[in-house]
Amino acid sequence: MAEFHRLHASGCFVMPNPWDIGTARMLESMGFPALATTSAGFAWTVGKTDAHAGLEEVLAHLRAIATGVGVPVNADFEGGYAVDPEEVAENVGRAARTGIAGLSIEDSSHDPAAPLLDRSLAAARIEAAREAIDASGTEVLLTGRSEGFVVGVPDLDETVLRLQAYAAAGADCLYAPRLGTVEEVRTIVEAVAPKPVNLLVNAPFTTVAEAADLGVRRISVGGTLARAAWGGWLAAAREIADDGTFTAFTDLPNVDAAIGGGA
Repeated sequence: MAEFHRLHASGCFVMPNPWDIGTARMLESMGFPALATTSAGFAWTVGKTDAHAGLEEVLAHLRAIATGVGVPVNADFEGGYAVDPEEVAENVGRAARTGIAGLSIEDSSHDPAAPLLDRSLAAARIEAAREAIDASGTEVLLTGRSEGFVVGVPDLDETVLRLQAYAAAGADCLYAPRLGTVEEVRTIVEAVAPKPVNLLVNAPFTTVAEAADLGVRRISVGGTLARAAWGGWLAAAREIADDGTFTAFTDLPNVDAAIGGGA
């Protein structure tokens, strides 16, 4: 836990998102100082769409990843698998005991008519998560996420107000996925300073060096590494199904050697 908090104290680090133990260990071997789970990447491994894996299977997944590597693991914990703050607190307490070093709580409602939870309720959920973590004694790092840019409400002013409310409610780190411009990133960083900001990079709109210059403390990639893997797999499988050929089976990595050699 102390190492994960230290990483958030200064500089900028990349925290890529594995979806199983094999990908987690491979990323660890590449020298990344921390990892993060991906709700989408994991859900796809069990034949479900993002946000549809159940709490029990997610907790088992968190435990497997956190105990399977030696670096800190941050959990994509969706919205806490509940709406009511007390229920969020209970679930966060359970997650904190899986061995993770951090977790995020988001404010999406999954209701197309009102895709974001009321701001005051969302802040109360962060406060409940903070209290649950403190009661657990684990020092898990809490990230408050605002999903406006994900759910079709890309209001930068509202996102700022929400992240500031989550900071006041006890979030250690702030996160607004799907920001797409340098100006948006700079606005968020300045609005919640001195608290650290996580930046999602799921398209090549910036680099690690540029993000660091903007004051970003932490970079994750969400389900994008998993989608890249699925892209190669689907292309090869479709070629076999549609054409009866196997040209995708060229220049493939020696996975046994990569896992065994940690390269």
